[in-house]
Amino acid sequence: MQRRPFEFEGVVRLTKVGGSYLLFTFVIGFAALNTGNNSLYIALSTMLGLLIVSGMASKDGLRSIDVEVSHLGEAWAGKPATGSLRLRNRSRLWTVRDLLVTGPHLAEPVFVPIVERRGTVEITATFLFERRGRVSLTRVDLYTRFPFGLFTKKRRAKLSGSAVVFPRLLPDETLRDDFAPTLGERSPRNAAGPGTEIFAFREYVRGDSLRHVHWKKSASIGRWVMKQSQQDANPIVAITFDPFMPSTDARERFEQIVSEAATAVRNALDRGYDVHFHLGRQASLVGQTDRGISAYEALALVEPQSETPTPFSGTGVILYSLRSGNRDARTA
Repeated sequence: MQRRPFEFEGVVRLTKVGGSYLLFTFVIGFAALNTGNNSLYIALSTMLGLLIVSGMASKDGLRSIDVEVSHLGEAWAGKPATGSLRLRNRSRLWTVRDLLVTGPHLAEPVFVPIVERRGTVEITATFLFERRGRVSLTRVDLYTRFPFGLFTKKRRAKLSGSAVVFPRLLPDETLRDDFAPTLGERSPRNAAGPGTEIFAFREYVRGDSLRHVHWKKSASIGRWVMKQSQQDANPIVAITFDPFMPSTDARERFEQIVSEAATAVRNALDRGYDVHFHLGRQASLVGQTDRGISAYEALALVEPQSETPTPFSGTGVILYSLRSGNRDARTA
């Protein structure tokens, strides 16, 4: 990422105003030494004193600023995420003004006009993550010209925390024409008694409530069977992601199908479908209530594996896999 004009290495940089001030200070000092004028000595002492005050105020002010991420919304790779930073000034003496906050995961600098002494400020920030997965938030850089604008001071502040970044969404990805519900059907809207009529049965998947178990049918066949009423009988599609990666050279393509699978889940939910999502041996039903968060988190944290069991597949199942003989994204 290209460095912004105000960013620099080190802890202090002279500004144009500061350079002019120092030059003028040298002129006054040279004139005072050559003339012995007491007024020039007083002026020189005042100007040198302001330099000392400037250094003390900016150094102690920045050192007293603590920063933490107080909130971070849903974060998708390559897409700005809105959050907030909380800045606390521990100093009993200095009120810090004109503070800029930058960091490796901030999309743009955050300007903080003032942080009162012993005060706290919470300000909106835009985050940007380039890759999916669990990201550690470790540091931000603080810049200020406080108090006189003679120097720009910098301090690196530590952060503690992490965020789960969902996979990158593909903007041109759309559901195919053969993308159809495979489990359950949409219940008729004119059914009598909301949620009392049974329209379909299906297998139990992790996350289902036991309140929806059809106990009589489950006992007769020896496994749990879930009943679907008018209120929860949305069309369901099955999407399977296979974490198999044949070689390290296929990492880029692996990340591509992770994004394709996440985009397929997102598009299905946008169309009002529920998703029967499989990843390895884990299965879950994601729908409108949880907005697919569990599936997105699973895809965000998935790591490629060289040996995996045969993925779940079947008629109507959308499979994302790098196994030989399988298309990367297909309907089986």
